[in-house]
Amino acid sequence: MKGIILAGGAGSRLYPMTLVASKQLQAVFDKPMIYYPLTTLLEAGIREIALVSTPEDLPRFKKLFGDGSRLGASFTYFEQPQPEGIPQAFLIAEPFIRGESVALILGDNIFCGITGFTEAVRDFKQGAVNFGYYVNEPERYGVIAFDASGQATDIVEKPEKFISSYVLPGFYIYDAEVVERTRALKPSKRGELEITDLSRSYMKDGKLKVKLLPRGVAWLDAGTPSAMHDAAAYIQTVEKRQGIKIGCPEEAAVEHGFVSQAQFEKMIGTLPRGEYRSYLETVVQRKLRGSK
Repeated sequence: MKGIILAGGAGSRLYPMTLVASKQLQAVFDKPMIYYPLTTLLEAGIREIALVSTPEDLPRFKKLFGDGSRLGASFTYFEQPQPEGIPQAFLIAEPFIRGESVALILGDNIFCGITGFTEAVRDFKQGAVNFGYYVNEPERYGVIAFDASGQATDIVEKPEKFISSYVLPGFYIYDAEVVERTRALKPSKRGELEITDLSRSYMKDGKLKVKLLPRGVAWLDAGTPSAMHDAAAYIQTVEKRQGIKIGCPEEAAVEHGFVSQAQFEKMIGTLPRGEYRSYLETVVQRKLRGSK
C-alpha cells in the first residue's frame, strides 16, 4: 500500500504564524508538525509516500526529507496549486497511485496510542476503510451515522442536528478505485470535493468498513493555535512521563526494519548534538539490550 500526506492549504487559521512557514512545518512541542503524520504512515508499514503541498512550501519539504532514503522510504512530491478539498489529493497524485491501494493522512493530524492502523493496512484487500473517533463536539466534523446493530449507514459533513458522537479523523484507506470515484464527485456548496462524499460512494456500494478507534487513542487536530498548544502540552506530558518520543520517524524506520541498525547509527552520527539525538541514541541502547 502507498501513502499520501496532504500538507496543503493556506493555513489561514494559524495566521500570522504561516507567514513564516506552512502550517505543517510549525513546531508541535519538539518537532515539525509533519513528523507526526509521517511517523503514523511509517508505523503502519508504508514506505512509498507522496507529499502534496503548495508550490511555495514544496521546496521546504523536499529540503527537509529529500528522497526519503534516509528513512528507508521513497518520497514523491506533488504541487497543489489551489486547495479544492481533501479528495483532490488523489487526482493530483494519480501518477503515484498507479492503480494501487492508498492511505491518506492529513498533515495536521496527530495520532497517539495503539490505533489499529497497522493491522488495517496489513489486512486491507479492497473497498475502503475509514475510522470512527468519539468526540464531544461532532458537529464540527464529518459524522458517522449508525443503525441499531452498530452498522455505519451514512456520513454527514458538519450536520446541523445530532447524529452520533463518532466522527472521521484524518486517516483514510481506499482501493485503486479511488481516483475514478473522486473524478465522479461534484463540489459541495463550499466549492470543494468532500471526503465524506467519497466515502459515501463506497458505502452505497457496500464497500466501506468503519473501524472505531479504541479508548486510549488520542487524535489531535493541530489546525488552530489553541489546538496546537493542546497537542504540544499533551505530547510533552507523555514524553516526559514515559521517556519516549511521539512522532519520531527515525525510530519508526528502524523499528520496522526499513533501515538496519548500522544505518540507523550512521544516521544518528549526522545529527547535531541535542535532546533529539540523545533520544535516538537511547533507542540504539534499548535495541542492543533487547538483542541480548
